[in-house]
Amino acid sequence: MNWSLRRPAARVVVLDSSSRIFLMKGSDPMRPENGTWWEIPGGGMEPGEQSEDAARRELYEECGFSDVVVGPCIWTQYVEFDFAMYHFKSDERIHIAYSSTSGEWDPKGLEALEAAAFEDGRWWSIDELLDSEEATLPQRLREFLPEIINGNIPESPIDISPVA
Repeated sequence: MNWSLRRPAARVVVLDSSSRIFLMKGSDPMRPENGTWWEIPGGGMEPGEQSEDAARRELYEECGFSDVVVGPCIWTQYVEFDFAMYHFKSDERIHIAYSSTSGEWDPKGLEALEAAAFEDGRWWSIDELLDSEEATLPQRLREFLPEIINGNIPESPIDISPVA
């Protein structure tokens, strides 16, 4: 049986000075048959936490990045997914962030399940990402990221929820 967990979450499109995006390679340790994917950093928000603060915290915990400037929320999405025997219903705010360095993946505060799920992290150029057939999260990352890379930051967040 899957337990359902409804939560607000904050995620981050973090770009370096070369406009590369940082993605983490993940898998479900409870369901290895589901394969792997590359995802933007982020996770659940703490009670009372603002999404900008959660984004900053998640970047440090999951990636080890502390030298970042977190910008506005550029996207939102509602996603449902199964992970580690839980069914998540996630209302996500996705922020843009800028890193002055291209730091190596060095997580500082992964929970046990996250440590089992995240295998790697790396910077991707937009061309590498668009040419790749690797699964990504958000699912519509390839569709909306080029506009962000080109400097077209929306005035209000765009809903990038998966299309049914």
